[in-house]
Amino acid sequence: MRDIRLIASDIDGTLLPEGTSILEDGIIDEIFRLRKKGILFVPTSGRQLRTLRNLFSPCESLLPFVADNGSLVYGDGKHELLAYTEMERSRALDLAEEIVSYEGVEVLVSGDNMSYMMPKKDTILRLVRDQVGNNVTLINSFDEITEPIVKVSAFDERGVVELEGKMMSRWEKYFSVAVAGRFWLDFNLADKGTGLTKLCSLFGVPLSSVMAFGDNYNDMPMLSIVGHPYLMEKSNVRDVPSSFMRTDSVRKVLATL
Repeated sequence: MRDIRLIASDIDGTLLPEGTSILEDGIIDEIFRLRKKGILFVPTSGRQLRTLRNLFSPCESLLPFVADNGSLVYGDGKHELLAYTEMERSRALDLAEEIVSYEGVEVLVSGDNMSYMMPKKDTILRLVRDQVGNNVTLINSFDEITEPIVKVSAFDERGVVELEGKMMSRWEKYFSVAVAGRFWLDFNLADKGTGLTKLCSLFGVPLSSVMAFGDNYNDMPMLSIVGHPYLMEKSNVRDVPSSFMRTDSVRKVLATL
């Protein structure tokens, strides 16, 4: 594995239990060690930039980030926005209106490092703003969103299997649709694969020299394009290519580099 130049990793379910904020022990030390060897570490997540910077606060200035499921790509240092993939506005707002029409389902609309919400219950606000740590703007109408929209997400605390069945056939022709954990369904025009591809192009790193880690279906576009893909042992993803390796710990694999 001497050709590894960049490591991309999913967060929830891969580096930390979903909904928590404590990384796997030893990850930060490994990031510092690998950077000294010239190997970049890139958190690649459905999360917002702010929460990613907070998670990796001891080393965040060293890290580029692929956020919002590949829709936003940030450089290291001051985290300048390097690339973004905007959704067609009227269609994105139609999608948001449909999501909010379902009983018990919440909607989150993402811009650049901002989550726009009109919560039906406090549960989603406590999760997104207080527990996960997103920047949040509360709105009464989607017309209040003036910046480009990069992702629209549905949250259902009962699970999103039924919701996916209702929405997939209509919306998959317009957007990438990805299950992101038990409770989230994400819609955008990018995925972790396209976001990572943009970042690697900007940094001059061939995908064959990339190692990536993930655990869910929204990680598959990223894992399927890199030279060294790892799927977490506890993953429930089916029909996995035989070329994928398995691990129960990102840190253990990094320690071998």
